[in-house]
Amino acid sequence: MPVPEPADPGTAREWPGAFNALGSEPSAYLRQHADNPVHWRPFGDEAFAFAAARDVPVFLSIGYAACHWCHVMAHESFEDQDTADYLNAHFVPIKVDREERPDVDSIYMAATQAISGEGGWPMSVFLTPEGLAFHAGTYFPPAPQPGRPSFRQVLEAVHEAWLERRDAVEQNARGLAAGMADAQLAAAVFLDRPPESLDDSLLSEAVRLLARSEDPDGGGFGGAPKFPPSAVLEFLIRHAAVPSDTSDPARDMAGRTLAAMARSALCDQLDGGFARYSVTADWSVPHFEKMLYDNAQLLRVYVHWVRLRGDGVLSADEAAMVASRVADWILDSLGVGDPGAPDGLASSLDADTVVDGAHHEGASYLWTPESLEAALGSGDGAAAARLMNIGASGTVSELGSPLHPGRQLSGAESRLWNRVRPALRDARDARPQPARDDKVVAGWNGLAIAALAEAGTVLDRPELVSAAESLADYLVRVHWRPASKPGALTAAEPVLIRVSHDGVARGIGGLLEDYAFCAEGFLALYAVTGRRRWYWFAEQLISGACERFVVDGRLSDSVGESAQVFNAQGQHAGLDPFDNAAPSGAAAFAGVLLSYAAYSGSHEHRLMAGNILSLLPPIAGRAPRVAGWLLATAQAAVAGPVEAAVSGPAGSMQRELHRALLASPSPGLVVAVQRAEASDDGALPGSGVEEPEVPLLLDRVAAADGSPQVYLCRGMVCDLPLRSVEELGQRLAAMTAG
Repeated sequence: MPVPEPADPGTAREWPGAFNALGSEPSAYLRQHADNPVHWRPFGDEAFAFAAARDVPVFLSIGYAACHWCHVMAHESFEDQDTADYLNAHFVPIKVDREERPDVDSIYMAATQAISGEGGWPMSVFLTPEGLAFHAGTYFPPAPQPGRPSFRQVLEAVHEAWLERRDAVEQNARGLAAGMADAQLAAAVFLDRPPESLDDSLLSEAVRLLARSEDPDGGGFGGAPKFPPSAVLEFLIRHAAVPSDTSDPARDMAGRTLAAMARSALCDQLDGGFARYSVTADWSVPHFEKMLYDNAQLLRVYVHWVRLRGDGVLSADEAAMVASRVADWILDSLGVGDPGAPDGLASSLDADTVVDGAHHEGASYLWTPESLEAALGSGDGAAAARLMNIGASGTVSELGSPLHPGRQLSGAESRLWNRVRPALRDARDARPQPARDDKVVAGWNGLAIAALAEAGTVLDRPELVSAAESLADYLVRVHWRPASKPGALTAAEPVLIRVSHDGVARGIGGLLEDYAFCAEGFLALYAVTGRRRWYWFAEQLISGACERFVVDGRLSDSVGESAQVFNAQGQHAGLDPFDNAAPSGAAAFAGVLLSYAAYSGSHEHRLMAGNILSLLPPIAGRAPRVAGWLLATAQAAVAGPVEAAVSGPAGSMQRELHRALLASPSPGLVVAVQRAEASDDGALPGSGVEEPEVPLLLDRVAAADGSPQVYLCRGMVCDLPLRSVEELGQRLAAMTAG
């Protein structure tokens, strides 16, 4: 292939506006690239119009602030003046923070996988000025490697194809978009049709399929790299709560994975936060970025293991300790403002630490025998090195290895570790620390609200519930724009804004996942506190999601925030039913609809949940590992779910009944409790009126002597009320068992 002559570096500078435009962007990831010589622009109509005016392709680079390989490619290529000059001369470069724009990331990730057979970040995609993808890959090195061309070679080849074979390039791009459209239509969910009946044998079969891919020695599923299978673990724990021939295998699989992760380098042995994934099958070498969405999900899963009273390979006490440390890490490390009453939770901590001006992966977390001895003295230092598998050769770099017991500690070993942990934390705190991405993502905060609310109850830590309420207040105050509030997208449309920075929401409206995760969080918070405002706010989110994401009877993940994204997906609304790092928006929405139907008695919303669950049979029969949350929701649907209404006056007896319900592992159980104190509720912002009682509590009266009692129901049809914790536990167990 002929190599084009290098362009005059001044060519791009002749165009008005040819400069790096990221300096004023609120995204931490975009600002990381503000000093590059590349003339980056943020994603939007202006950038694509600029490409059309110049008649050049768009180079789209997608990543996120905590991404190690994004930093590597930035240093190798985007900070290089010669590479930048060539890129500026022949392309319009656009930077996207995938966490701010998951709609952009999703469709171009699908295109990248279709073109290159691989996916990941940094993602490198070449687009027409209309937004159609025609070439793509992930990380490209500065010099050729076996099987991978250099970034400069890729740029030159794409430029040559654009000049010499433009018709073929555009035809291929249109063909790919048509293929994307076919895929969107194949995954369509129609919410205006009778759903298919759910065969609960599918759930047992999914457990059997998961067992075939389990790593029984290392825990988890498949080989390296290993990611925490949070949604699958939620399904296994729910399945284990319902007696069947696969409930014990489900319990054992969940316990092995939870134990392996807790005792590994994936879980920070000093402060409890979980890293994104492990590059080894035994979880001993993590990729060190720590994400809110991972830790929120894992906190909830460990709490649900405690609630299941799982024991076996992982005791409830050890799981409670892990959960408590994760909750503390979330609030201490990601809380914006006061950790006890945070104004939102930040998105992540970086994989890299900058030491003497250079990026080093995991540098804050790595130890050598010498550094342990410096912090603890020779005796304790040597003992800690043996305990945590710290050897002379670093497993990550010359800076050392992460702390990694890899097994359950004995009593004496635990006492030693608990004694030296504070000194090691102090020593690590004195090191340079990874950067934090302070953007607040609505959906991920919704996940954290649910996890913290339930953790506060199960672990008997009411301060965690208070923190969850502070997060909920922040979302209502900052991210929710009711129709009457200036700045809403339209005069008639209330909207949840996906991202806020420094207490100001800006950017696109939330995606389906944001609405679903936030509604899930508010329903969980209502179940724990009994404060009606959280239930009614969840109802507003569910109503808003139905208006926003259901078009012509079809459910979609987004609402066409970008003409370019719409073009790239063949001008059809898209829906991705597969779980990724977090549950898919569709799966999360199905769970919320099911819970809301149980609270409200809405047959319509129950049918909508059933329609989404119709996605399950073909997915679960082939790949249950990407359908964990759909499986978990299906397990709740098969179980009823059970509806619990606690009536009668507040006091110690009502609290005991309420706590007994919240401690139940019954899949999908919804809990409503009467609250007499109007001051505990109040009107939602913008409503101006006191919210009415939750439908599940209507006509649920106290006992004849005025004492509290519990109604256990399915489909709003209730058994005789119960008045003791013992009776309640027995009846609930019987209903859960079917």
